[in-house]
Amino acid sequence: MTLDLQKFYQACNPSKTLAVENAEDRKYYIDFSSVRGGRIIEELKENITFFSPHEPTCELFTGHIGCGKSTELLRLKAELEEVGYQVVYFESSQDLEMSDVDIGDILLAIARRVTESLDALEKQLKIPEPKGLKKIIEGAAKLVQVELEWSAEFTIGIGKITAKAKNSPEFRSKLREYLGPRTKSILDVINEELIESAIAKLQQHGKKGLVVIVDNLDRLDTAQKPWGRPQPEYLFVDRGEQLRQLKCHVVYTIPLSLRFSNDIERLTQRFMVDPKVLPMVPVQQRDGTVCAEGMYLLKQMVLARAFPDVPEAQRLDLIPEIFDHLDTLERLCCVSGGHVRELLRLLYDWIKKQRRLPLGRDVLENVIKYRCNQMTLAISDHEWELLRQVGKNKKVNGDEGYRSLVHSRFVYEYCDRDGFWFDLNPILAEAPGLKL
Repeated sequence: MTLDLQKFYQACNPSKTLAVENAEDRKYYIDFSSVRGGRIIEELKENITFFSPHEPTCELFTGHIGCGKSTELLRLKAELEEVGYQVVYFESSQDLEMSDVDIGDILLAIARRVTESLDALEKQLKIPEPKGLKKIIEGAAKLVQVELEWSAEFTIGIGKITAKAKNSPEFRSKLREYLGPRTKSILDVINEELIESAIAKLQQHGKKGLVVIVDNLDRLDTAQKPWGRPQPEYLFVDRGEQLRQLKCHVVYTIPLSLRFSNDIERLTQRFMVDPKVLPMVPVQQRDGTVCAEGMYLLKQMVLARAFPDVPEAQRLDLIPEIFDHLDTLERLCCVSGGHVRELLRLLYDWIKKQRRLPLGRDVLENVIKYRCNQMTLAISDHEWELLRQVGKNKKVNGDEGYRSLVHSRFVYEYCDRDGFWFDLNPILAEAPGLKL
């Protein structure tokens, strides 16, 4: 079978998120749940559809950036829609400036996305105009328009407000001065005029309810607010009670660093749930032995990008069409540490560098060496010592240094029957500066 190198390269784009509701994307999807410590998406789905179909739920979902959370959340969206829910999924980074977010920004972004989602159903549902919310937005727009001298054509829709707030620090500051004291009122009008009204109409037309999935909040900058509070703790701990007051099912992604915060107990008390974690795909066990199932699934992920229409059982026979040796593919999977985006990134760079098939081991080693050199540039002597401790003990605690290592993806998190454990990013484990 002849492999189209250009198509294979495009299929390995690490920046593309798979949407399993799309038939083509579904061909590339690999279910890693059997080696990730549990069927997390099934749990999220059942919490909504079985355990609390008639009461609002609020779930927290986290994991390393690039480990596959968005793909899994889009799978959740598709499965909920199949059983009759109206699902609003959006990437919050498109609406928010991730280095500077406040509670009102998140609420307005949710209101905007829910409104847009319902627009296509408006004629069918006949949802009344949310007059109270519109009045608040008009007041904010009027205030800013006067003080910042916006042109007469400036529209007052939520989309315009959130877009301006994302792109202008001055606008955000003025908007928050107005919205801050009105947070409770904003929540009330979103719930009463938008969410509850929408759910009632949706149920009249055969839908089971409304689910909002707010992705990419795990990408929040961890910098401190002007008063010294880290942004993730401020939003999800100090203001978490307000985030869970929306009267529909909500799933928020949160920064992985919050799991190692001194405020983790307060966080779980605020939301009444433990964050669900999507760990890495294990390439080895705690004791250093190879994880055969994890390696098999990672190889299938690579082979599916090359031969999406070939049955799984037959793909292994086609490895020589792509790689010079089976060991070369296994080397790629091992050095990725089971981080799916990192694996695709290495493969993407490898294809671009070699530009012909089969892909050779020598070029892969050059790609790995370059990536390792890039990663080590920012590591301090103190962090090297912490990395040695992780490599030795397979543990991480709440110390700020360890949190930084996890946030920087120098350390990966895994899960097995005995719980969570940690290990070094395998690329970094090969650095000359690291001697365990």
